[in-house]
Amino acid sequence: MKVAVAMGGYSDESVISLRSGQLILKNLDPKHQGFEVHILPDGWHVLVDGQQIPLNRADFSFEYNGQKTTFDVVLNTIHGTPGEDGHMQAYWELLEIPYGGCNFYQSALTFNKRDTLSVLSKFNIPRAKSVYVSKGDDVSGEAIAGELGLPFFVKPNQSGSSLGVTKVNDLADFQKALDFAFAEDDDILIESFLKGTEISVGVIHYKGQTKVMGITEIVPHNDFFDYEAKYLGKSDEITPARLSAEVEARVIETASKVYEALGMTGFSRTDFIVMDGVPHFIEMNTNPGLSPQSIFPQQAAHAGMPFSDLLDNEIELALKRKVLWKR
Repeated sequence: MKVAVAMGGYSDESVISLRSGQLILKNLDPKHQGFEVHILPDGWHVLVDGQQIPLNRADFSFEYNGQKTTFDVVLNTIHGTPGEDGHMQAYWELLEIPYGGCNFYQSALTFNKRDTLSVLSKFNIPRAKSVYVSKGDDVSGEAIAGELGLPFFVKPNQSGSSLGVTKVNDLADFQKALDFAFAEDDDILIESFLKGTEISVGVIHYKGQTKVMGITEIVPHNDFFDYEAKYLGKSDEITPARLSAEVEARVIETASKVYEALGMTGFSRTDFIVMDGVPHFIEMNTNPGLSPQSIFPQQAAHAGMPFSDLLDNEIELALKRKVLWKR
């Protein structure tokens, strides 16, 4: 099969995505022919023999040496927009090109923190208290602190890799936190602080079942699990997490429930804070980082699951999705 490994994106996360794409290409079963496809602000292209060949956006194909190449399937590892917010998935679906991961609706839903929390509230998933604010709203730091307490988190509603996130310990820093978040998105989420153990849970749809691959405990060197902690080595990541058997079982049950409640397929990494033995949902990543520093590959290794098998599973799911389109 000709497999397009789509990587990059239009956000600051593109650098991480390009690393993730390399891991996929490295672990793709040799029976497939992998193509390095870059989706970047300066253009869409595929790398062939060290050359950047433009992609035809009309049908996601390219021509090289007079020969046109189309793809049998796409493995999507674009972080942020347009690959983690549903745009690329909808585009591929219109072209009837099967793709891995979740479909366009789940992708758009989970990229929107407010909407995800709204859906999960119907399933009684524990979470932080939150306030939703749009650019131009009159926001009182005192009112926020009165409702949520101090400290609290200010986050862009649609962003990944903790970009634009601030932990506000003092109201003197509130306006700076707002400006930082609004630089990423016109809508923000302000959440209460949960004091507990931060964990990240890898969940996939594997051989017809929801499978929790592993639970990783996050011990950030900084004040919270920010971009530096995630990608610059400023955290300790412990797999398996140091949880009691009872709490571990509760985490597995909750993570599986979240995955299924959101109608997920494909790779995912869901973050929780375990407070008083109860996992509280923070967010879900539908295109988790796959760089050497990333958590998801660590969990796959811990579970003894060869990455080539996981990628074959993704390709199989993608082909099954195309069959459903034809019904």
